Amino acid sequence: MNTEFLSDRVKNLSESATLKMTQKSRELKEKGYDVIALSIGEPDFNTPESVKKAAKKAIDDNHTHYTPVNGYPALLKAVSQKLKRDNGLNYAPEQIIISNGAKQSIANVMYALVNPGDEVIIPSPFWVSYPEIVKLAEGTMVDIKAGVENEFKFTAEQLEAAITDKTKVLLFSSPCNPTGSVYSKEELKAIAEVVAKHKNIYIISDEIYEFINFKGQHESIAQFDFIRDQVIIVNGVSKGYAMTGWRIGYIAAPVFIAKACNKIQGQYTSGAGSISQMAAVEAALTDPKTSNEMQEMVKIFNERRDLVLDLLKDVPNIKTNVPDGAFYVFPDVSSYFGKSNGETKIENAADMCMYILEKKFVGLVPGCAFGDPNCIRISYATSNDILIEAVKRIKSALAELK
Repeated sequence: MNTEFLSDRVKNLSESATLKMTQKSRELKEKGYDVIALSIGEPDFNTPESVKKAAKKAIDDNHTHYTPVNGYPALLKAVSQKLKRDNGLNYAPEQIIISNGAKQSIANVMYALVNPGDEVIIPSPFWVSYPEIVKLAEGTMVDIKAGVENEFKFTAEQLEAAITDKTKVLLFSSPCNPTGSVYSKEELKAIAEVVAKHKNIYIISDEIYEFINFKGQHESIAQFDFIRDQVIIVNGVSKGYAMTGWRIGYIAAPVFIAKACNKIQGQYTSGAGSISQMAAVEAALTDPKTSNEMQEMVKIFNERRDLVLDLLKDVPNIKTNVPDGAFYVFPDVSSYFGKSNGETKIENAADMCMYILEKKFVGLVPGCAFGDPNCIRISYATSNDILIEAVKRIKSALAELK
């Protein structure tokens, strides 16, 4: 392979660890092994019937042509209404850009704001793609550590200490992938007050797990008027509406940032898919408080979280917290580092995940991919029976390490 001809950009880019582990799990499964994949971040629920009907109607109504770069007016209006209804936020349609998933939304904003050498503060643990998007934008990532002892949440004091004259962006998520941590209104206000002192810094607030929240009301950092012009909300329909394959994300931002993202998107993808957008109109207009399907999904995720935490209590020498959202548990497994079963020595979380996959056929993701090498990510977006069997296998594999 003539990889020497590839750009430095792609050479320096890391492969997504979640997709890598998912692919390895699929390969083993194709060979006939009974693999349990707990590595993918996808709800195991189907898209609501009303949303599917809207998509079918869109086809019948011939919504099959190119879409506006920034999104259909009907969807821009629906998102604007959703932000007002669910978050108490006033964003006009011209402040909203529809993209091919929230990942593209984040990338658009990063490319719009970051110049080579600009610093982007990302608290760890973080979603795997954050640092790679910063690399593509030729920015410099600044990591601030948030450990299990603080519920994996960074503090305003840590943020203040990390800010330099090169800082341009703070990027974080709540509820968080991979930890499930949810920031309170008080915690967000303290963070906002720090950023408000630095008018050249912008916050990208990834709120894609908004509705999978076991604390109740979602809190957005955009709610504070004194910081609103420095906040870009990123959200979408993938997680809360079980619409991962539809690929619809969006931003709500100051007008000049929205226009910049529209300009960027217009040159490399154009508008998001027409059928997906019309389905997303129906989703955005659905009030989560009155949707039986959405309420049931969150209820089941909450029950699964409790089940997994209870099961993990029987696995010696791992440390967990109680995540308040998303559908992940992020246990600290560092007590097993240095141990061996006689054939395989566990030096780090990556070794542990590969050992468990090859020994007991359970696919997990190492925490090093999320900025915390002491942890592993367990997705509980699957049935109770599968979760029970998965933790049983994990316990068995770890018991062989001495």
